[in-house]
Amino acid sequence: MPEPDLLDLVLTRDRPALRRQLFQLKPRPRQLSALPEALQKRFEQSIATRAQRRERRPRPTFPGELPVNQRREEIAETIRTHQVVIVCGETGSGKTTQLPKICLELGRGEAGLIGHTQPRRLAARATAARIAEELGSELGTAVGFKVRFTDHTKPESYIKLMTDGILLAETQGDPALSAYDTLIIDEAHERSVNIDFLLGYLRQLLSRRPDLKLIVTSATLDAERFAKHFALDGKPAPVIEVSGRLYPIEIRYRPIEEDEPVQQRSATDRRLQRRDDRRSHEPKKDLYEAIVDAVGELQREDPGDVLVFLPGEREIREAADALRHDHLPGTEILPLYARQSAQEQARVFSRSNGRRVVLSTNVAETSLTVPGIRYVVDAGLARINRYSHRNKVELLQIEKIAQSAAKQRAGRCGRVQDGVCIRLYDEEDFNRRPAHTDPEVLRSSLAGVILRMKSLKLGAVEAFPFIDAPSPKMIADGYQLLNELGAVDDDNELTPVGRELAKLPLDPKIGRMILAARDRGALAEVLVIAAALSVQDPRERPPESPGTADQAHARFRLAPDEKGEPRSEFLWYWNLWRAADEVWRKESSSKQKVWCRTNFLNWLRMREWRDIHTQLHELCAEHGWIHKPGKDEAAAKDVKPASYEAIHKALLTGLLGHIGLRLEDASGPWVGAFQGARGIKFWPHPGFFMAKRVGKWLMAAELIDTSKLFARCIARIEPEWLEEVGAHLVRKSVFEPHWEKTKGVVRAWERGVLHGITLYARRPCGYAEVDPALCRELLIRDGLVVGEIEDAAARNMPFFLHNRRLVAEIERLEQKMRRPDLLVDEALIEAFYEAQIPAEVTDLRAFEAWRKQAERKDPKCLHLEREQLMRHEAAGVTSDKFPASFEVMGQKLKLSYVHEPREADDGVTLTVPVAMLNQVPANRCEWLVPGMLEEKVTALLKTVPQKHRHRLQPIGESARAFIEAVEAGEFKQDEPIIRALQRFVEVRVSLKLDMASFRNENLNPHCFMNFRVIDQHGRVLDQSRDLAALRLSLKDSAAAAFRAAQIEGSMGAQLAALNVQGKTATGVDEVHENGAGKAEIASSQGSIHAATRDMRDENGLHTQFSGITTWSFGPLPELLEVKIGNRNLIGFPALHDDGDSVSLRPFDTEEEAVRVHRKGLVRLFALNLKDQVRAVERLPGLRPLALQFMPFGTEAELKAQLVEATLVRCCLMEPLPVNPTDFNQRALEAKTRVSLIAQELMRLAGTLLAEHASLQKRFASLKSFPELLADVQAQVGRLLPKNFLVAWPFEKLSLFPRYLKAIDVRIEKMRNNPARDAQLMAEWKSLAGPWEREHLAKLKAGVSDPQLEDFRWLLEELRVGLFAQELKTPMPVSVKRLQKIWESRPR
Repeated sequence: MPEPDLLDLVLTRDRPALRRQLFQLKPRPRQLSALPEALQKRFEQSIATRAQRRERRPRPTFPGELPVNQRREEIAETIRTHQVVIVCGETGSGKTTQLPKICLELGRGEAGLIGHTQPRRLAARATAARIAEELGSELGTAVGFKVRFTDHTKPESYIKLMTDGILLAETQGDPALSAYDTLIIDEAHERSVNIDFLLGYLRQLLSRRPDLKLIVTSATLDAERFAKHFALDGKPAPVIEVSGRLYPIEIRYRPIEEDEPVQQRSATDRRLQRRDDRRSHEPKKDLYEAIVDAVGELQREDPGDVLVFLPGEREIREAADALRHDHLPGTEILPLYARQSAQEQARVFSRSNGRRVVLSTNVAETSLTVPGIRYVVDAGLARINRYSHRNKVELLQIEKIAQSAAKQRAGRCGRVQDGVCIRLYDEEDFNRRPAHTDPEVLRSSLAGVILRMKSLKLGAVEAFPFIDAPSPKMIADGYQLLNELGAVDDDNELTPVGRELAKLPLDPKIGRMILAARDRGALAEVLVIAAALSVQDPRERPPESPGTADQAHARFRLAPDEKGEPRSEFLWYWNLWRAADEVWRKESSSKQKVWCRTNFLNWLRMREWRDIHTQLHELCAEHGWIHKPGKDEAAAKDVKPASYEAIHKALLTGLLGHIGLRLEDASGPWVGAFQGARGIKFWPHPGFFMAKRVGKWLMAAELIDTSKLFARCIARIEPEWLEEVGAHLVRKSVFEPHWEKTKGVVRAWERGVLHGITLYARRPCGYAEVDPALCRELLIRDGLVVGEIEDAAARNMPFFLHNRRLVAEIERLEQKMRRPDLLVDEALIEAFYEAQIPAEVTDLRAFEAWRKQAERKDPKCLHLEREQLMRHEAAGVTSDKFPASFEVMGQKLKLSYVHEPREADDGVTLTVPVAMLNQVPANRCEWLVPGMLEEKVTALLKTVPQKHRHRLQPIGESARAFIEAVEAGEFKQDEPIIRALQRFVEVRVSLKLDMASFRNENLNPHCFMNFRVIDQHGRVLDQSRDLAALRLSLKDSAAAAFRAAQIEGSMGAQLAALNVQGKTATGVDEVHENGAGKAEIASSQGSIHAATRDMRDENGLHTQFSGITTWSFGPLPELLEVKIGNRNLIGFPALHDDGDSVSLRPFDTEEEAVRVHRKGLVRLFALNLKDQVRAVERLPGLRPLALQFMPFGTEAELKAQLVEATLVRCCLMEPLPVNPTDFNQRALEAKTRVSLIAQELMRLAGTLLAEHASLQKRFASLKSFPELLADVQAQVGRLLPKNFLVAWPFEKLSLFPRYLKAIDVRIEKMRNNPARDAQLMAEWKSLAGPWEREHLAKLKAGVSDPQLEDFRWLLEELRVGLFAQELKTPMPVSVKRLQKIWESRPR
């Protein structure tokens, strides 16, 4: 080492450089003359400068009344002999102003500056001014100060006042703090983060700077902690205690009896509560009542002002309301808090003739001295700022103050004379409180500290010598914030952004915003906003005019040229800045103040905002990020304003922990809440104008936890911005990989989460890089095996089409056979492809490239064989017994097979055009298809009752025997399968089974044909396994389809050639142009539209082949070829009665055609026998007969029925005429018989009508026998409907007089023996009931059964046999005989 005295001669700021140069010399010179010339010159220059500073050093004076000066010699000697000195003195002792002068007197400040730190900028300025005044020098010369962005020091300065943050910032450029030879850390008891960091840094530095003196001052008695911190060789640093200038203070304890420190009730509520409490004499009061009582108590003392300490502004307002309500005489109530305007604060510090009660936050503890205070009321509470490492937010909560703070508050009342301090808590509570407030380093974010330590390479923060080491959680949180800002990487090492941030003497969040704004071209705007976020809100909102203030502030929500709704409270500052900038640049300070008052803005805060902006601007200019003010102003004005997106993305870089997503469908206490980072929930602060305008996503300048966790200064953002700005923080998870058919690749879904908030829940992404093996697996399984490949790509893959075709064939066979075990497992097909395809093929594009190369060598390398796809046990299985179609009247209807138990279309389905619905043979469909018949027969045989079923065992053999008999032609499939099975059983085991022994209802649904009915366009109208129900529900649709049929073949040509002009069909048979088709005629050689083109009526509607009055066409065929849509069908021709003519129409069933044709023939005969018909209508005796007919209809209706019944009997004998010759011959033969038959019918009708009239009279006397009356009335109603002459054949009608006479006889007998009649009626109903039920079922199904009709007349004869045996019956009848007939009927 060189001689110490050589370096001791120079300035401290020159020593590091000179020391390095000395170390480079070998041997190292020990005398000034031995130095190289250049180095010697530098030494001499520094020594000369130091000599000048020694000569010009101010000569301080020391006021003797200050306690610290009374111990000046002791302090000076301690400083001279020790490197570190702790001075403990209460407020008012003079230590702040006198210690720098004592150091100056000791010769300190000669080699370097005397650095003097203060916790607050205001204190730094005021202290510098005070010391300069005492030294008799101008501020900024011998004594200067430096605060954030403001430097009022000169090279010739001796004492430099500054904030602790400034000194901390200087460690980056000057780690040894070589500019100073003495440092005074004042107000160290406040234990801010900056103070604690400085104390730890200086502890490390002192060993490297033995020339540096350090003085630490504290206003509280916790100096021992500082002494131990700076212990040397286990010996604590010396502590000098200096008393303050205090008068005696009396402490009174007046505890509040409620546990809750702060009530949330309004002043009105509290007044009402106090009134109720007085009435009930309950000793209960809250904080504000206690303050009123304490002030009232002090009012009775000697004159003097009262200082009341409260935790916050809201409590101050509530306390003021309570005090004003108590009407303290001659007392002025003044609030005092940091956010007040300068005018309001001035009122507190000005003298007053009256008595004053000052309501203050803890701002009056040490920083400000309120004059005239003689009494203090201490609520014992304060709002303490704590940083939650869990929620990552500042928690401004009300807490109990420490003992040291309580003593500071009490000390405010002993400055002028004896004082009194009332504490609103008890002495025991005071004694339980901690001695000192927790250091800020234990309750604040450490991000800035860690960043500075990283840049200064001070090692791990965990090992740094803090007086109170922060918790690992707080350290981890600091690293987390820096990582959020992108200042450190995942290994907690500085990033390039972090190194840039460390160079900025700013809060890391603000610095990060500025760096981002530089990169996004939004520096001008963000500098303004960042400066605004660094100062107190300039808005003022006086209690007497809050609405006016809000209106004034609302002017700046939008820019003058902007329209719409505001989106950001950050831009409020920018808009205000632009408006204020015009005033600041053009107007005097007095007009600026007027403008601020008009707009309810604090002029001092506005000026501070501008000062900070200026310094930020200069800082950016120094780094070359922006032009300097005054240069290139024109270019600056031409800069395009930054967009909303650019500004807020820049701000977002520093506020990623303050984002929020609205909670949708929130209820209860969470209404209006937002999901914040890391699981917290917060609400927009209601005091900000964006609180109710914010969208789904927001960011906030800060989150403050008061009554709730509130977000202040908020703006709308987009989630896409978060992805970009917070890309390094977004945690992405990929899930649900799946094959994507359209792209031919494996894709997955990606979820992006930032700080626990889902940015996007389901975004498609690639998966090949995540798991290529799974991608190959899904390509094979889902793409090649399952067949999920786009049609366009598949067409170029012959192997794929071949393999899929083979698989489809086997799958169809499985459906038909109802065997899901024919096709091999997909795993075996996958194994085939896996053996061929290389491992690197993961998508369809790569597969195609490989396939083309592979198929050049072996074109069939990927072709599967049928044997490879069929299981060994399925060998020989074919689809021969499962036809693809079902033939009905020459038409092949599609059959489809499905094996899906419990599904509607399980089994075999027949697709039926609606026009053919009635033509489907129900019996034939019962037999299903050959491949399914054995299963159905087996199932039916198993339903046979056990007492008979054992004779059919084994059932399987019996079923196969039946199938063989069917295949041999022994049973026709035109009969019901149960009837055939019944005959088979009778032959096989000589067992006559009733058909009811086979229980269809026990069969599975797939054992019945499923019918799917479609229209001509292929749309499904309905489907069911009940053919009868389908026919009933679609009856109208089927009829409409056939009405629109085109008649084909030679018959159509003949009718078209007639070109009959007739009227359009009306009623239910009218032709509708409803899309079902149009009635047109075509010849067998081709369409004859030319002939039918003229067959339209005046409305343009197609006419039927109508207007026919004679048999002018050829023979009527049994079947008719018709065309419906694109399908040629078979219809049944019939002549339709159109009233004055007939028309030829096709019908879908023979039964319907026969019914219609008989009526049409009657009409055609009537038209050809007009004279005979007129003669019938004029027969004598018709008028009297019409009078008897009145209960059934009119005379015209009687004549119509008489004519029809006559012609039916004369002309419609079997066989019916089918050609002109037969028709004309039948008409000729009828001419002579018509009159005679008509007269015979008249006589029969007269007899029936007379009997009917007689019975009606007898019925009037049967009211006392309701069951008998109901039965005979029903019988007469069935026998004689209104159209009875044409309803029944003449052969049956001629029996009706006997039936009616039997009723009369029955009535007569019943009067003698009612019990016998009831018994006989019960016997008759035992047969009539089953017949009625089956008859109704047949009617519902649309099926006619001649055997049922015959049995109906047997029942009528049975009535005669039971109730009027004397009238005789044409054949023997009895209940037993009919019962046997009924049971033996085929069913």
